[in-house]
Amino acid sequence: MSTFGAPVVTVLGTGVIGFPVARNLAVKGFTVRAWNRTRGKAEALAEHGVRVADTPADAVEGADVVVTLLRDGPVVSDIIKVAEPRMGDGVVWVQMSTVGEDVDSLAAFAAERGLVFVDAPVQGTRQPAENAELVVMAAGPEAVRPRVQPLFDAIGKRTLWVGDDGASGAASRLKLVLNTWVLALTHGVGEALALARALDVDPAHFVDVVTGGPMDNGYFQLKSKVILAGDFTPTFTVDNAEKDARLVLAAAERAGVRMDLVGAGRARFVRASAQGHGGKDMAAGYFASFID
Repeated sequence: MSTFGAPVVTVLGTGVIGFPVARNLAVKGFTVRAWNRTRGKAEALAEHGVRVADTPADAVEGADVVVTLLRDGPVVSDIIKVAEPRMGDGVVWVQMSTVGEDVDSLAAFAAERGLVFVDAPVQGTRQPAENAELVVMAAGPEAVRPRVQPLFDAIGKRTLWVGDDGASGAASRLKLVLNTWVLALTHGVGEALALARALDVDPAHFVDVVTGGPMDNGYFQLKSKVILAGDFTPTFTVDNAEKDARLVLAAAERAGVRMDLVGAGRARFVRASAQGHGGKDMAAGYFASFID
């Protein structure tokens, strides 16, 4: 472990978010190690001074901070259990994946194994991650914040601390609320543009009316541009968005809240994926509007 200067950081998972997170940490002077299930997706990090490991256990050995950026709670659980035997005393585990209420079992595992757990999902997709403009929502002990805040500053534009106990799951539950809003915006844009197409309305007129008014926002501009250009290069895929919708629905059911829009939106993603759009940008839920 590092005894002075910036901590040694391991990033487990170098996908759409994990790759730029690892790179930005290295650029900001951190000693970074990385692992990804498909090693080829991590190899380019070596150009930035990141050491790419063959296994999660190799990646975490000697690390001060371990960051998980993986698909979902079960995957995070599997990988951290493989890595944990090689993690030293007092290692901080910064859990940044979107895991919903699986955060409870992950925090329990951390407590059982003596890991310092920080619940810290991020808001933002490919471009904010590339530009180190993520928003970090974090919950963790006051004593550990000076150790992890420099990491958050290196990858994000701001950090919102929402609790002093990572085990509370406060940050992960806030992420569920934010994802509910993102899903609503995504489907709203997609359905409006699909109806414009079906009614022979010029979609540019729709966008023009909204632009600059009270219904306008950056997300509307981004996703309408994606759909109108027909360029669905993923910043966050349809299949991942469907997973996030499932997490929202599961949490809402346990809390006794009806989420009719999220349920209908999840069905749209399932339909779009079945049509062959699962690996495309989540805006491709647009295609679910059209009856075969």
